[in-house]
Parts: sequence; structure tokens; C-alpha cells
Amino acid sequence: MRIVLAIPVFVWLSACTKKENPAPPPEPPVLKLVSMRFHNLPGPNYVLTTLTPSVVYNFSQPVSKSSLADALSLTDDAGTVIGFNSRWERGDSTVVITPVTGALKGLTNHRMSLRRSLKSLSGASLQSEFAFSFLTGIDSTPKFPAITNDSLLTLVQRQTFQYFWNFGHPVSGMARERNTSGDLVTTGGTGFGIMSMVAAIHNGFITRQQGLERLETMVQFLGTKAQRFRGAFPHWMNGITGNVIPYSANDDGADLVETSFLAMGLITARQYFSSSDARESELRLRINQIINGIEWNWFRKNNEQVLYWHWSPTHGWAINLKVTGWNECLITYVMAASSASHGISDTVYKRGFARDGAMVNGKSFYGTTLPLGEDRGGPLFYAHYSFLGIDPRGLRDQFADYWQQNLSHSRINFEHCKLNPNNWPGYSASCWGLTASDIPNGYTASSPLNDRGVIAPTAAVASLPYTPTQSMEAIRFFYYTLGDKLWKEYGFVDAFALGQAWFANSFLAIDQGPQIVMIENHKSGLLWNLFTSAPEVKAALRKLGFSAPYL
Repeated sequence: MRIVLAIPVFVWLSACTKKENPAPPPEPPVLKLVSMRFHNLPGPNYVLTTLTPSVVYNFSQPVSKSSLADALSLTDDAGTVIGFNSRWERGDSTVVITPVTGALKGLTNHRMSLRRSLKSLSGASLQSEFAFSFLTGIDSTPKFPAITNDSLLTLVQRQTFQYFWNFGHPVSGMARERNTSGDLVTTGGTGFGIMSMVAAIHNGFITRQQGLERLETMVQFLGTKAQRFRGAFPHWMNGITGNVIPYSANDDGADLVETSFLAMGLITARQYFSSSDARESELRLRINQIINGIEWNWFRKNNEQVLYWHWSPTHGWAINLKVTGWNECLITYVMAASSASHGISDTVYKRGFARDGAMVNGKSFYGTTLPLGEDRGGPLFYAHYSFLGIDPRGLRDQFADYWQQNLSHSRINFEHCKLNPNNWPGYSASCWGLTASDIPNGYTASSPLNDRGVIAPTAAVASLPYTPTQSMEAIRFFYYTLGDKLWKEYGFVDAFALGQAWFANSFLAIDQGPQIVMIENHKSGLLWNLFTSAPEVKAALRKLGFSAPYL
């Protein structure tokens, strides 16, 4: 009996043991992201042309809809969370994400992230996190009320002039190099600022009396405090003391090109303030003293047939940079030829600047023949700086027709940006202009041969006399379409790159000044007429072999 009873007990105990230790259930299949498609773009760098993109996620199995809200995030570069809508397909194995209408800002970097907290219907977590970034397209909504083109040009002049007026150095009145320069003032930029001041008086932005007072401050500073080297000024100075601030290691003395830009501005002001009033007469006298003290011919370095850009009392001719063309330095030779006591001959111009004709180009680019300079024209400031004062209309010599030169240069620059051979985002017939400017993490002289994807508003704006239709279209685009990014307290910011959603926070005197002056030259020819009315300028141009209707 004992043996018989033991058998069922064993069976019962075995059965109990099996029920208390059941086999673990199988793990749910891993949730995998099979593919992602972002607005049908190839990636991995997503640059949109829209503000309403769609993102399609395809998963390896159906997804728990309730887990999406916590797992998916969309933010802009400031960290702002942006709402989105979802649409489910393929039995909840595919989700289509669209941002809430109107939530995305134009020309802004965004990031979309998908975290492992996303679950499948069976409870599996997303195998690995996934994230990508994208740049939104242009918001084409006008940022400002429409005004006439003439009113817009005047507005650009007025706003940009604040850089030289409100931001002019409080002691010297000189122009600061850029909006972060403190007491550092710039010689050439001040020359451009002086010409801008004449345009401002002409347009009623300031009174003649206000302009005269500011010029008196500048001229007093230049004549009594500013350091000079053989009569020439340095590139940079301290706006309080007038002491040179080195531009580079060996550049702590004279900068002849910057000096010529300043001289151009001073002569323009002298011609404008032409009344018999005692203060205006005194201003003209002081300007002449400054101009006549510049020893232009000394910068031939031992009587060579060329001018040299720099000289330092410490380093001598160490930089050893000849002023040769074609570039922005025609004004340097014109000013050097204009001096009665320290002038140069036409030989120095022809052999030095023109390089015995080697500055001639004559090739065709984008269907336009370029008379002078490097292939595709170089940076557009070549067509601006000297010609803030020198009137190119009908100006010719043995090397070129200078109106045609600047016209061709501007058209080539425009065509390059319109055709966009480098495929930079944002370039178009409305968004063009390559010249020297700030770029992300630096500064460069942009041109068709050095195209970094950065547009500088000053390039198209200051080309208005040469390309009036194309420049006006660009000005309207910069103001109405990109105005929320570009239009600030001193006019248009220095530069921008739409492909990176990068917009400079800087303003530079040498970029702001040409906009004011060349708009005015387009409107009235004021600065051209004033500068070329100076007797010594007329004589210099004739001396160097130029002809023009005004000569």
C-alpha cells in the first residue's frame, strides 16, 4: 500500500513544480526604422525651398501611436519646440510628419529627433535613436509695406548713413572700421563717410550746418592729431589720440591707397562747401593743407616707375607691395598725379598701374567682354571704390572705356550668380553680388573665382549706376523678402549665406559708404560732378592720358 500511494504523490509534486516555473514568453521583435524620406530630398544636407515639408518614417512593424508624442521632437536652432501633425499608413507601420502650418520660420536651422521611447504595438522599443537637421527655405512674405523704388533708395541711403552719423567716433568724428571697433577708426572708410555726408546734406538727412560742424571736427583731428608719414595716413588710427594702430605686423605706417580714398572724400567736401562763408573758407584751407602735404611721389621707392602701397618708419618697405592694376587703386594714381609739388608722371601710371598694358583682359565671360582685370572681373569693389568720385561716364584712355569696364564687370558678376555654377543655395537674379565682406568665421574678397556662397548687399547696391534693373531687383529682394534678417539699424548687414542660414551681425565702413554714394551718383551724379569739378583732378586725368566729356 505504501508503494502504491507514493506514485501519485510524486506525479502531483512534479505537476506543481512545472506550474510554478513557466517558460518565459518570447521577446517581441525589435522595432527598426527601415527608411526615412524627407520631402523627397536626397540628403544628407537638407536645404528646403518650402516652409511646409513632410517627413515619412517607415518602420519594421506597426507602431504604438500613443508613444509618438514623447518620442518625436522638432526644434529650431534657438531650441523652440515646434508642433507637428501625424498621419498613419500601412497598418500603422508608416507615419507621415508635417509641422503645424505656420510654425516653421524661414531660413532657420531645425532638428528632428526620434528617440528609443517609441514603441511597437507589441511593446518593442525603437532599436536606436535617429535625428537629422534641415534648413528651411525663404519666407517670401513681404517684411515691410511696399513703397516706390525711389523711396526705397532714399530709405537705404538714410538708414545706412546712420553708420557714419550716429556711430561716427565721438571725439574725431572719423568712421570706425566696423560696428565693433571701439576707438579704432579707418582712413579710407572715413573718406567714404565724408562723401556720404555730402549726399546726406543733399537729401536733407542732416543740415548743411550739421555737416560742416562734423567735417570741421574731422579736419581738425586729421590736421593736428593724426599721425602722418610723409604726409600719408595709416590704415587705422586711434580715434582719440590719432596714434597709428597697426593693421598687420609690418603695417604700422603709411597706407597710400587708404590715404587716396580719404583725399577723394576731402576734395569732394571741399568742392561742396564752396561758399564765401568764413567757416567754409577755413574748411577749404585746412583740407588743402592736408592734401598738399601728401608726398605721393616719395612712395615710388627710390624713383621706381610704380607706387608702393605701404611704408613704415620701423619696417621701411618690408611689405613691398606695388600698387598695380587692375583693381580699386586707379584713384591712388589720379590723386598722385594731381599734386603740384609731389606729383607723378604719366609714365608711372602706364608702367606701374597699367603694367604697360598687362592689365588688359579682352576675353568674354558669360557672353560679356571684359576690358580689364582678372578673369570674370574679380570682386565688385573694383568698380566702386575709385569711382565713388571718378566719373566713369565717357572716361577713356589707351587701355579701356571705363564706363564699359564697370558695366561689364557688374554684368559678369550678376550672370555668375544667376547661373550659379557652384549650386549655392539662394543665388538668383534677385540675390547676387560678390565682393569683399565678412564670411562665416572670417573675411574674404569674394568673386566668381573665389565664390564662397556668401552674398554682400553692397555689391549689388553700389552697382546701381551700372546695372540699374538688376540692382534694383536685388535691393527689393534684400529689403522686402530678407528684410527680417538683413535690415538693421545701419541698413543692410554686411553679408549673408542662405545655404547656411548665416547672416552677419557686422557693418563695415568700406561697405556701407559705397551704397550711399553710388545710389546718389545713380540718382543725381552729385559726387561724380563734385569730385571731377576739382581743377587738380581734371589736370591729373588729362596728364595721365584720359579723355572725358567733363575734361
